[in-house]
Amino acid sequence: MLSTNAAATLRKEAASLREVHLRDLLADAGRARGLVYEMDDLRVDLSRQKLTAQTMTALLDLAMETGLVASIDALFAGERINKSEDRAVVHMAQRAATRREGAEYARLSGFADSARRGDVTDVVNIGIGGSDLGPAMVSAALAGHASGPRLHYVSNVDPSHLHDVLTGCDPARTLIIVTSKTFTTAETMRNAALARDWQGGSGGGMVAVTAAPQVARGWGIDPDHIFEFDQGVGGRYSLWSAVGLPVMIDVGPAAFTDMLAGAAAMDDHFRTAPHDANLPVLMGLLRVWNRNFMNLATHGIMPYDQRLHLLPAWAQQLEMESNGKSVSVDGAPLRHATTPVIWGTAGTGCQHSFFQALHQGSDPVPLDILVPMRPTGLHLAGDWAASHQVLVANAVAQAEALAIGSPNEAEPHRHFAGDRPSTIISWNATTPFALGRLLALYEHVTVVSGFVWGVNSFDQWGVELGKAMAGQAEAVLVGETASDSLSVTAADLLARMSGSGDS
Repeated sequence: MLSTNAAATLRKEAASLREVHLRDLLADAGRARGLVYEMDDLRVDLSRQKLTAQTMTALLDLAMETGLVASIDALFAGERINKSEDRAVVHMAQRAATRREGAEYARLSGFADSARRGDVTDVVNIGIGGSDLGPAMVSAALAGHASGPRLHYVSNVDPSHLHDVLTGCDPARTLIIVTSKTFTTAETMRNAALARDWQGGSGGGMVAVTAAPQVARGWGIDPDHIFEFDQGVGGRYSLWSAVGLPVMIDVGPAAFTDMLAGAAAMDDHFRTAPHDANLPVLMGLLRVWNRNFMNLATHGIMPYDQRLHLLPAWAQQLEMESNGKSVSVDGAPLRHATTPVIWGTAGTGCQHSFFQALHQGSDPVPLDILVPMRPTGLHLAGDWAASHQVLVANAVAQAEALAIGSPNEAEPHRHFAGDRPSTIISWNATTPFALGRLLALYEHVTVVSGFVWGVNSFDQWGVELGKAMAGQAEAVLVGETASDSLSVTAADLLARMSGSGDS
């Protein structure tokens, strides 16, 4: 990537733009409005990024020189682009109209409807990673559409997580959903075993969502209560599949289907829109620009929508597990940085915590500031409606303040340098359709930046070593093996645990 002609141009662009303040760039109305892109009511405003029209042209040239068109075509054609696992990438098929109209989806919807109509009072989803982060985030985002049994998510192997959830549930009226691609994930299966014992040991009140149905049957799940998804669906891309069952029970099949339709609409836009008007392409190239040419190592995602407060955690896994690689798709060492550190939380609370560092700290952090123009699922009037206006005003004001700043040489502690980039992403309201569209946008942003960086965005071998070493440490704790394979201090700590007794 760094050896392309476009990269050389972009390095010159970056050097030039470092000498120009964002307040001066924003003063050019033609430039500012020219960096606002739309897909229906979804609006992406890049005017507060250190960009010009020339920068965008060079970034699009970089996309061409790194073969982005061919990579996107291969993705949609179902080629086996996940080379390390020799798999196609099929998560988009999970939200396509053909799947929504098929028998498998009808079976899933029928089960969700039966759970909503029956005597189930609580649904507990046990999973971790993509089997938890995506569904939990969507359930929070669509809380205004919730109409099913009470819904809980358990991910941590810390027994207090499961205990605190089950304490408020009735074993006879609780549906346990065990979500695991392999049905061998250590944390998930330990929690599932505890939940099975809590229900009496038969597993009759349990459902499996998995790509390994035979393993689920062997574990004791009734075949009629097993819902499959394809091996080519990566965990962090899986909420569109049967992994979304707890959401479907929560909000109903119709709302869940609307969410899939919104994601499919973004898929169509990504596949067909010209790259100079293609939201995922432009935002993915911006990731590369800020990471590799502006040398910004982190990226904040700040939703000004309380119900989207879990979106940054979902995006952390999406981008950092996908693109946190230091070798190319073919295994060659890379000479350039890849994913930034993704982080964030909901506004406006963040303004009273870490925004101090964003405004006056030494490290600029590019942000995505996300804001719906109106609330959904709320019937607001008077002061209640005014509160949402205040929310929108805060989102816009923070972006403006970060970019423009407020010089004060007389009182340095009141000096705001500005020149800190952000993108405002806005839409009408967070409906299921709009949510699906937004989440698919972030998926494709991740894929675009991964293609340009030359990495495999669809494997995650980096999580395996920690799992293996956890197994070794557990074997030491229970006395099955000696601690010779561990460092001295690790062995000392485990010995302390073994001798601590109950407390």
